[in-house]
Parts: sequence; structure tokens; C-alpha cells
Amino acid sequence: MADSVYISANLTSKQLHFMRLLDNSEIDIFHFSEIEQKIGHKYDNLNEILENLVDKQILVRIERGKFCRLNFSDENVIGCFLVPDGAISYWSALNKHGLTEQFPNVTFIQTIHNKKDKVVLGSAYKFVRLQQKKIAGINKTGYGNRQFRITDIEKTIVDCFDLPQHSGGYAELLRAFNQAKLNSDSMIAYCQTIDNIAATKRMGFLAEFLDKKGLRSFVKYARQRVNKRYNLFDPPGIEKGEFINDWRLRLNISRNDISDICNKLY
Repeated sequence: MADSVYISANLTSKQLHFMRLLDNSEIDIFHFSEIEQKIGHKYDNLNEILENLVDKQILVRIERGKFCRLNFSDENVIGCFLVPDGAISYWSALNKHGLTEQFPNVTFIQTIHNKKDKVVLGSAYKFVRLQQKKIAGINKTGYGNRQFRITDIEKTIVDCFDLPQHSGGYAELLRAFNQAKLNSDSMIAYCQTIDNIAATKRMGFLAEFLDKKGLRSFVKYARQRVNKRYNLFDPPGIEKGEFINDWRLRLNISRNDISDICNKLY
């Protein structure tokens, strides 16, 4: 923002000084406990300065001790900022990786912490708590103060099969799997991480059925994980369809329908 905007908002000299330092450091979102170190200046009344900037609608308190500029609206950055280890995941990550054109109406954040779902600046955030052992395959993207964490393509796919209710629909997930360029070693590693045999069988069958290039060693691994129990191919679907003995799956979505879903264009 230009000084003229701040002056028109009737900022005091200290408030104006604080906003100039934010501008100089290109900071859009910050913690109360860290901001003085980041801007290189200590105030004797920082809490009062921030309270007044919130009252004057220059800053927004997104939750206790966490602030951002009023016009800052990057859901990915805000969502990950709300929990220390937050990472964009599931349907949101599918969209960011270009594997679905469907836009989720909520931003999915993966974390090891308990965090209630919330709405910030009109955007909804859903926090999915995982055990520490299931956290893997996370990269950083963006730059500076606008960096955020996101699961890589293989981990996003594996996570969605692990918890398909967060994938934006099973048909969307099948299409994403078909489109994605997947690495066998990564798929194996992440399947070991989530330790979900039923999900591994579904992905192994699908990779074989679609003749996914480069996934032969993953298919071999998935076959080794097949147990005696039959699982539905579409988890919430009804009990019907062909039994696939090799994979101990019941195709409650037919082969033809799987092909049609995977090859359907938006």
C-alpha cells in the first residue's frame, strides 16, 4: 500500500511506521511473537498498535496472535499458517497439481494437530489430523512470506485413496490417477507410510488395469500386499459387481465404467 492509503486511514506515526516496515519486508501475514524480529524493530506497545490497525481495517486478526493484511486472500498460505505443520492436501492438492478442474469449496489442510475447521476472510478450511508416521512427501512452494507446504503428486494420490472422502468424489480421484505421472518408488514408499492395504490394492489394480507407464514395480509391490479379505473397489458403494480374485476386490464399478470415468474429458 502507498503512504497515502495509510494516511487517509488516519494512522498514527507509530502505526504508519509499522506498516512501512511490513511493506519494506514484503510481509502479508505474521505471528505476533515473531514480527518484531522479522521487521528489525521493537515496539513498547506492539499489541496496542496491532489492535488499532485491526480496528481501522488495515489488518485482520485471523486468530489469536496471527494477523494478515485486509486484502490478503491466498487460501493456501493462510490455511498452512493456521497450524505449525500445515500442508495443502487431498482435493485442494489435486487441484493445485492440475489433476482436477473441480475447485473445492473448502481448503484441505493436513496436520498432526487437532484443529477445528474454521472460516477466515470468507474462506473455509478443513483440517485433517494424521498420525506423525503418515506425514511424508511435503514440498514448499511460493516465495518469501507467501510460501506454503503441499503434498507432492504421489502423496496426494495415495492420501486421497487412503481417505477418499476428502478427494472431491471417487470419479474425480480415478481421473486424477489416470492423468498423473507417477513414480513407482514414491508410490511404494507412501503406501508403506499410510499402511492401508485396501487402498494399496485399489491403486495396484487400477495401475494394472490402466496399464500405467512406469508403475510395474508398484503393481508388483501392491500384489504382495494383497490379503484374503475382499474389499469394494469404490469404498462407500453398494455390494455388487465382479469379484477380482487376484486383487481380492469387488468391482462395484464395472470395468467399462472405470474406463469411461478415467477417459472422460471435462
